[in-house]
Amino acid sequence: MNGINHFNKTLFMKKLVLLTTIAMSLVLAACNQGPKEETPQQDFRFLLEQFADLKIMRYQVPGFDELTPKQKELVYYLSQAAIAGRDILFDQNYKYNLAIRRTLENIVEHYPGDRESDDFRNFMVYTKRVWFSNGIHHHYSKDKFFPEVSPEYFTSLIRETSQGRFPLREGQDMENFIAEIVPVIFDPSIAPKAVSQEAGKDLLLNSACNFYEGVTEKEAEAYYAGLKNNAVKNGADTLVSFGLNSKLVKKNGVITEEVYKMGGLYSEAIQQIVYWLEKAAEVAENEHQRAVIESLVKYYETGDLGIWDEYNVLWVKNLDSHIDFVNGFIENYGDPMGLKATWESVVNFKDVKATQRAETISANAQWFEDHSPVEPRFKKAEVKGVSAKVITAAQLGGDCYPSTPIGINLPNADWIRKEHGSKSVTIENITYAYDQAAIGNGMIEEFAASAEEIELSKNYGSLASNLHTDLHECLGHGSGQLLPGTRGDELKNYGSPLEEARADLFALYYIADPKLMELGLYDNEGVYKAEYNSYIRNGMLTQLTRIEPGKTIEQAHMRCRQLIAAWSYDLGKDKNVIEKFERDGKTYVKVNDYQALRETFGRMLAEIQRIKSEGDYAAGRELIEKYAVQVDQQLHSEILGRFAKLNLAPYGGFINPVFVPVTKDGKIIDVKVEYPEDYTEQMMDYSKNHSFLPTYN
Repeated sequence: MNGINHFNKTLFMKKLVLLTTIAMSLVLAACNQGPKEETPQQDFRFLLEQFADLKIMRYQVPGFDELTPKQKELVYYLSQAAIAGRDILFDQNYKYNLAIRRTLENIVEHYPGDRESDDFRNFMVYTKRVWFSNGIHHHYSKDKFFPEVSPEYFTSLIRETSQGRFPLREGQDMENFIAEIVPVIFDPSIAPKAVSQEAGKDLLLNSACNFYEGVTEKEAEAYYAGLKNNAVKNGADTLVSFGLNSKLVKKNGVITEEVYKMGGLYSEAIQQIVYWLEKAAEVAENEHQRAVIESLVKYYETGDLGIWDEYNVLWVKNLDSHIDFVNGFIENYGDPMGLKATWESVVNFKDVKATQRAETISANAQWFEDHSPVEPRFKKAEVKGVSAKVITAAQLGGDCYPSTPIGINLPNADWIRKEHGSKSVTIENITYAYDQAAIGNGMIEEFAASAEEIELSKNYGSLASNLHTDLHECLGHGSGQLLPGTRGDELKNYGSPLEEARADLFALYYIADPKLMELGLYDNEGVYKAEYNSYIRNGMLTQLTRIEPGKTIEQAHMRCRQLIAAWSYDLGKDKNVIEKFERDGKTYVKVNDYQALRETFGRMLAEIQRIKSEGDYAAGRELIEKYAVQVDQQLHSEILGRFAKLNLAPYGGFINPVFVPVTKDGKIIDVKVEYPEDYTEQMMDYSKNHSFLPTYN
């Protein structure tokens, strides 16, 4: 007893001396040096604000200071190009979005009245939502949202804001402007959905997105079928991106394309993008990267999709550059027909240490392809050019801002993937920011089925999520092949959720494969169990927090997740592979047999690969409509009630860091990175200094 007491006392005294010494050192340092300058790594505030169903965060750019001055200059120019296209996305999402945004911003800047009232605060929430969604339709559900103020109050804001400038049409007076713009904002019958997926209705006539004007779904299908048939006759059957960079319009009974290019549609913004890309080409890291940038410039100058394909081939083979970027009309989720692409940009550089994980996966791409559970005729005999890396995002733009993906796999053209490969990235500084902003929010504790699940999530959830993203992006999207005669667009509006499900199922199947342990990617089966738990929980329960009461699921990634979770639950019902149960009036889901679930994922992957490879529209439609669309309203109500008590926002996005050039004798000698904290300030700055399109295009 005395020995134990003596030991504890001695240890206590040693600790006391150590702590006293540290404290004195800190005091002396403060006296001698003054306050220590705060760095982004110290006390960095990731979560900035929350409103409606949205939260605004920041992300860090670790490693930027270690870049060379020339690399920093390259990042700066590419970042300016990333910001320059912001107006394009607003206009693509809906033809009135720029008019509405500029109306709101003029009020924000010049309104002379009471800014502390509940009405004005609600007006500001609406304005922030418009900024976040790049328009008046929710960025995820594509439903129109409304201000929580009356039309009369909104009209009074316009009338009392006499300074500044409202976006009136030529020859339009203020009263006619109000009569035009206010109903667009408040009337629920006007443009209710940006992207309609309602079966049995004309997808184009029921969608507010600005890719088509006066054209029906059948007319658009016939128009592009004609282009493709002509291409095949002329021997250009590899070009599958028809319509990617244009608006299809019918004027005087004639259907034509208005192409996005310099001198064409969106010319004013594209000129700015090209200006900064040309500056970037001057400081490219190597000749290959310079050729990539110059090819993209040529594409913007001409709008030629053949040059776009040439650019993508060059881009996918540019593996030696440390700095990389995405810039262009790329993803087609915003088009109900899955043809036309929204504008986006991501500027990034390689996270060398973390990339080792992704490179290990991509180096074994042929093994994964060969051992895939899909039919042999749907497998690539030779997997080409699957490159993968983990990146640090430096700037987000267009459809990647403020809400951004955590992984990217490009190019999208299947023939380029097959003949030249693909390039895949996991954006780890973004996933890190999400994780940091979510610490202690109570979500996992509320919805996990057991303490064991919570422990698995805390110990392995981050690694499991990153591995899933690596497998999804590095290999999933690039796996498999189309059968001869299948072009890749046969699945139409169901193509996007089915493609995301295909990549997710590939990741889910292989994350539990012993090969990953053999490759040293993890050493505990808790990793794949954590991912299975999380995926099924999200697909069956927690993603419902993102759906409004009474609504169905329409966003492609959400349809993908519910499809996989509900389908696997259905397939494993007889063996209770996934259990759905109630406890204390709350619904939970639990994976009872992880290996059986993996086998189920393999069966599902085989079927979805068949659907894609054969272009089986009917089978794809049946799967999506059966499992991915409808919502159990009673369960939904319960989930929303539980989630509301946590006071969390289900959607998140980021403000960008700001890169500030340091000049000497008119030349950039360095670039500093700053981390702003005010979302409204960044939005207003972008609209003042990086807005180039006319209001009506």
